[in-house]
Amino acid sequence: MRVLVVAHNHPDFHPGGTEIFAHDLFRSLAAREGGETLFLAATNRIHREPRPGTAFQAVTGASGEVVLWSGHFDRFYMSQVDTYGVVPDLTALLEDFRPDVVHIHHLLLVGVEFIALVRRVLPEARIVLTLHDYYPICAHDGLMMRTRGRERCDRASPDRCHGCFPDIAADRFLLREQHLKTHLAQVDAFVAPSRFLKERYVAWGLPAGSIDVIANGRPAVPAAAHRSSPDGRRPVFGYFGNVNPWKGVTVLLKAAKRLIEEELDGFELRLHGGTPFQAERFVEEVDALAAATEPRVVRLGPYGRDELPALMAAVDWVVMPSIWWENAPLVIQEAFRHRRPVITSGIGGMAEAVRHGIDGLHVRPDDPVALARAMREAAETPGLWERLVEGIVEPPDIETVADRHLALYRRLGRMAAAA
Repeated sequence: MRVLVVAHNHPDFHPGGTEIFAHDLFRSLAAREGGETLFLAATNRIHREPRPGTAFQAVTGASGEVVLWSGHFDRFYMSQVDTYGVVPDLTALLEDFRPDVVHIHHLLLVGVEFIALVRRVLPEARIVLTLHDYYPICAHDGLMMRTRGRERCDRASPDRCHGCFPDIAADRFLLREQHLKTHLAQVDAFVAPSRFLKERYVAWGLPAGSIDVIANGRPAVPAAAHRSSPDGRRPVFGYFGNVNPWKGVTVLLKAAKRLIEEELDGFELRLHGGTPFQAERFVEEVDALAAATEPRVVRLGPYGRDELPALMAAVDWVVMPSIWWENAPLVIQEAFRHRRPVITSGIGGMAEAVRHGIDGLHVRPDDPVALARAMREAAETPGLWERLVEGIVEPPDIETVADRHLALYRRLGRMAAAA
């Protein structure tokens, strides 16, 4: 079986959860005997400059990996507008590699029309699309957050979307939805990493039977040792991941400030992650809040995946205070793999992944008072940390998840043969 894995960037350029998982899945599939796998990562000028003569570039030191430079992209319609520069190269790649399965992990940059191109060039190939977020549903960067007031949105409609973007007429949102659904109708199977996300897409109009729920996975690594605590208290918290307005870092810093003012004994918050491509105003707000909470808050900046065990070893809890729905955050899986209970917003895929009172704690999103209260409870309640650690179920590793994807690919192949 030949599999083409497609993502909207490469984790070496942009280490987001979707890129990391897609690349890990590719590497697991590529290591199997009896098959051939190619990784195609679309990117733009933020990470790479175009090169004359071809849309393709190499990834330094990598085998079986290709970068597609696709800087001409319409984010509203999720459309690749550079048909002259990109389509001939993509066509040549499909004709040369001739995959049995094309597994797309995002439509950004590569464009929704790529689905139709695959169907035209390789009519027998099976097309799988993993729905990692809500981009097709929501024109606000797939967040399902209103553009004003930090309000979460539970559905999309032309009128509601026009309310978020008054300069865009309601009928254009209807055209956007129909444009996307027309192309998505050519996909053979969808994958959702959480039940919550599947339910959102079913409500939007995708057939429930076309969406398989397959959890993401992480490479198996030994769990980091737990931090020594002679008095049994667990007051050291860690945040992991990119820092942006929707991840709730300002909420976390306000909660930390409150705990410092309340003189929580031994309290420490370790922030891991950078602020790439963020607005200057937001960066200034994070800087000011972090400065006001020093030295109890330690900013450690971006980190590599190989550094994670050592960073986890220094914390008792992982905090994920996102104010948007999230889907299936890899950070939660990483915390559980290292046997750290998680304090998280009790919404969306976070509430699905973390079981309140069993392997973590839920808090009201966007509420620094509630978050501070939960962190104090976590630090001071005797036996709570031990009980939650005991309740952690090891998440699936990437090899198990790759097996589940291969089973899906084979099932689609049998269905096509029987048709």
